[in-house]
Amino acid sequence: MHSTLKKYVLLLETIDDEADQLLRNSAIVIEAFDGSDIVKLAQSSDISAIITRGKGIVNKHLMDVCPHLEVVARCGVGLDNIDVAEASRRKVKVINAPGSNSGTIAEHTLTLMLMSIRNAWKSVERVKAGDWAWRSRYQGDELRGKTLGILGMGNIGKRVAGLASAFGMHVIFWDKFPVESEFKSFEMNEVLQRSDIVTIHVPLLSETANLIGRKELSLMQPHAILINAARGAIVDEDALTEALNMDYIAGFAADVLATEPPPGDNPLVNHPKTLITPHSGSLTKTTYREMCVSTIENVVSILNGGKADPASVFNRESILP
Repeated sequence: MHSTLKKYVLLLETIDDEADQLLRNSAIVIEAFDGSDIVKLAQSSDISAIITRGKGIVNKHLMDVCPHLEVVARCGVGLDNIDVAEASRRKVKVINAPGSNSGTIAEHTLTLMLMSIRNAWKSVERVKAGDWAWRSRYQGDELRGKTLGILGMGNIGKRVAGLASAFGMHVIFWDKFPVESEFKSFEMNEVLQRSDIVTIHVPLLSETANLIGRKELSLMQPHAILINAARGAIVDEDALTEALNMDYIAGFAADVLATEPPPGDNPLVNHPKTLITPHSGSLTKTTYREMCVSTIENVVSILNGGKADPASVFNRESILP
């Protein structure tokens, strides 16, 4: 039996307009955006759902003041800003949009590769500065014939492999788990040693934090480029800065950093060998709308007594007491 009474939802960040309207048609929305006293707002109403994107943190303290919480949702893929273990312990459903960003992140990864290896960003900068003569000093290369090493052959890694193969790249990969693929797998150290470009597509977990450190960077070829469109903390930024300064690798291109936004003294941001975009890989109009709408549809269904798409429910039954 479906409920007809609107329930209270705590919204920690803005979402796509269509998704926002869908939510407001079905629930009473309490906005808790930047600068808000989130706990106070949560205590002011009987919150049944908390919705975030990437910045809003849903931790034990926030859940403590929402005793009738039914669902926590992220309009996105990663769940590192949600205490999934605590939600599971309370039997609160955790919703996300798995796979929704695979295509756009794969495209963004190829964009970073192309802009880096072709030095395209520098060419655009010089032309805008009136320096057409830059073409006589231009140095760049192409993806065709290069070896791409993919760390993590999940949904995004597989998309990247397909696109890279279409560009004429030789693709190899490493994954913690066995993966069926047309491409050849190696141990991670060998992937690092063999690759002209290495791209990271693993989730941020305790075992993947600083996965790429001094030892791993030392295995890469001096002309190699490292790409990170996963999570910033997977790369040891101090070790990376040192590797760039010492010419151990040729470049770094990323859509993520360990601290976002980065502090003004982050040496990677203005380093001559880096290309950094502001964690915008998933913010294309198409993907942003799709991930927000699908997440809100699932939340609304749960609040009305229905069910969510099973693929979107991030259950961790094994950790329940």
